[in-house]
Amino acid sequence: MSDPDRPVVSVIIPVYNDPKGIADTLSALTKQTYPDERLELLPVDNGSTDRTREVIRQFAADNEIVELVVEDEIQGSYAARNAGIERASGEILAFVDADMYMDETWLETAVDAAGDAPYIGCNVELVVDGDATLAAKFDAQTAFPVERYIAEQQYAPTCCLLVRRSVVEDVGPFDAMLVSGGDSEFGNRVAQAGYEQQFASEATLYHPVRDSLSSLVKKELRVGRGLCQRQEYYPERFGRPGIPPRPSGAKSTDQNSTQGSSSEQVLFAILSTAMTGVRALGYFRECVRYVRGNAR
Repeated sequence: MSDPDRPVVSVIIPVYNDPKGIADTLSALTKQTYPDERLELLPVDNGSTDRTREVIRQFAADNEIVELVVEDEIQGSYAARNAGIERASGEILAFVDADMYMDETWLETAVDAAGDAPYIGCNVELVVDGDATLAAKFDAQTAFPVERYIAEQQYAPTCCLLVRRSVVEDVGPFDAMLVSGGDSEFGNRVAQAGYEQQFASEATLYHPVRDSLSSLVKKELRVGRGLCQRQEYYPERFGRPGIPPRPSGAKSTDQNSTQGSSSEQVLFAILSTAMTGVRALGYFRECVRYVRGNAR
């Protein structure tokens, strides 16, 4: 039975070439205790070339609350999220990633915690679903310090964000030009517009770790590029390109935060330094492109 006092929620899930991830996420979201009549699930396929779109279509055929959204023109997660925003009809827009899962009460808990708040970040726990490789253990210690991000950097990651439609209508959608960092750029805009940002510690999402060195490298290169792009597009807020900002998600390698043998801790420290270097490489590659572009 529909509850008219509950706000309509649109959950937007960008996805690219990840049929298993989107299947896991939609399986969890279609089991939510939140009333179906007040819920729509909008997986946004961002030009997948595998079975991803077929998987979404099957979920849509079996569940009235699921609707496939397509963004084939612009390759990027923020463009996909914006396509979801354009299609959404909810008063609250919720954003999660395609490889995440959650308990059945997650959305109900999150909406209750949000109340009338305009911008909410949920708790995220990293989990090792497969082999406990060195990369997986390393990534697991990063966690998502969402509460600290909100308090110190005025944003919540887009894998765990609830925001009211009225806020997006006021400050605008995500910047689709950014390859990374669009969550912080958007969050900063929200904060500068005077909207309160809160953390919902009781609403927890689960995010699988990256379990290979190549996946860690790919992520850090992308993050580095995004750090430079933010400065290029918004120098008044993030400074001009030239020196990469200190990474906000740096790994912690002190003995109080790192579990495992002393030799493993040493490997973590080496890997942390290497990944910081990879992020810097991504930053300076983008910076060179920026300098060359301005020199023409």
